[in-house]
Amino acid sequence: MASLINTFINTLNWPVLLILLPLIGAMICFIWPRSAILTGLITLSAVLCCVAGLTWQLLEHGVYRHPVGGWGAPLGIDLYADGLSLIMLLTTALVGSAISVYSTAYLKPQESTRFWPVWLLLLAALNALFLSADLFNLYVTLELMGLAAVTLTALSATRQAYNGAMRYLLATLLGSLCYLLAIALLYHAYATVDISLLAQRVDSSPVSWAAFGLISAGLALKTALFPLHFWLPPAHSSAPAPVSALLSALVVKASFYILLRVWLEIFAPLGAGAVELFGLLGMLAVVWGSIQALRQTRLKLLIAYSTVAQIGYLFMAFPLASNRPQLWAAVLYLALSHALAKSAMFLSAGNLLKYGGHDRISDLDRVVQRLPLTAAAFALAGVSIMGLPPSGGFISKWLLLEAAITQGRWDLALVMIFGGLLAAAYIFKVLGRTFTQAATTHEARAVPASMEWPALLLALGAIVLGFIAIPMFGLIHIGDAFGLGGVQP
Repeated sequence: MASLINTFINTLNWPVLLILLPLIGAMICFIWPRSAILTGLITLSAVLCCVAGLTWQLLEHGVYRHPVGGWGAPLGIDLYADGLSLIMLLTTALVGSAISVYSTAYLKPQESTRFWPVWLLLLAALNALFLSADLFNLYVTLELMGLAAVTLTALSATRQAYNGAMRYLLATLLGSLCYLLAIALLYHAYATVDISLLAQRVDSSPVSWAAFGLISAGLALKTALFPLHFWLPPAHSSAPAPVSALLSALVVKASFYILLRVWLEIFAPLGAGAVELFGLLGMLAVVWGSIQALRQTRLKLLIAYSTVAQIGYLFMAFPLASNRPQLWAAVLYLALSHALAKSAMFLSAGNLLKYGGHDRISDLDRVVQRLPLTAAAFALAGVSIMGLPPSGGFISKWLLLEAAITQGRWDLALVMIFGGLLAAAYIFKVLGRTFTQAATTHEARAVPASMEWPALLLALGAIVLGFIAIPMFGLIHIGDAFGLGGVQP
């Protein structure tokens, strides 16, 4: 019996299912909107099972490559999965499942009807993006993801929502235009868009440098790296809480994933000077985003600027990891920890909006007494954001800090420490208000358990990551995406 199950798991094309199932679910939700919630929850459950099956398959056989339609590169499209893509798929499945459960109680019936088909389309685009092995397929999935994310941003159909969605739309289209122009240059110069073939053919030439610059600029804009973050706070402040969680936890991470994948496999030998620019922008993002978060009077805007700051840590790792490639695993672990913690924060903010009808920090009214699970979720998520033990944020940030000190990069080390202190300041600014009575009391509304528990479980997940770092790093290193050698199963 065990051998039959093992054979079944190893023979199924899990990556294909990860793309097809959300697409089918989106079409069902669009055609039969009354069954949208049930269809969506079933689809997310199936996606979780597929990610588990793919994890088993990669552990047994190493990297996965599937030529779509039997036509492999350079004529066709390949689906590719290694440890790097597996962690992103796992993050998407976990965060997406929690947000899906949360949205069943948070969204109004009319919003829910519009939410589910677009969310499942976004899920299909994310899964396809993490499984793509050529630059043009990455562009297609990036566009699908961006358009779906913009649509979700405008879900509440208010003037403020349309304003935030329009800013996001213009930003994502500009980023995609830069990325597409880079693909055209590379294809004209090297006659392929397959990442593995480009890695063999790209040389130090003006075309390569121009393509790298365009890709970096376009993806930095989509990732909301300072100073290209102008679209993110308005989009977050106007979007419903589950949509804000999706944007912060998954959408910006997807564009960073592409930049990391392209850097590791194609442009790393050419970009010795670029790492310092990434590091500088990362430091500015940490300081600027943290200070802006500390100045905010609304909770969702505070969390949005915190996202800008935390993204900076991902880019500060570039100058460190260029000399110590094993640090890329810490970067990926930081992205996973941030996704869990930040989605928990946005869901907690949604609970407070439901509870009090607003997200003004100064008017939070005895939240600890009335919503203890929500207060605990925000506090535990804050532990990971601040980088305190025993969270996943502590593991990854400690590894980066240790590398900065070892390499004598005191500028990076001081910014990491200063960013942690600023994060503690704006998180305790919120937590302090949850214990006190507001100057103007108001009647509180009940918050369903299906909204409180997803936030708490995500926050607990960010803490649990601190205890399972070794096996998780083992998953990350499947396929040796970071060029360390000798780590493939």
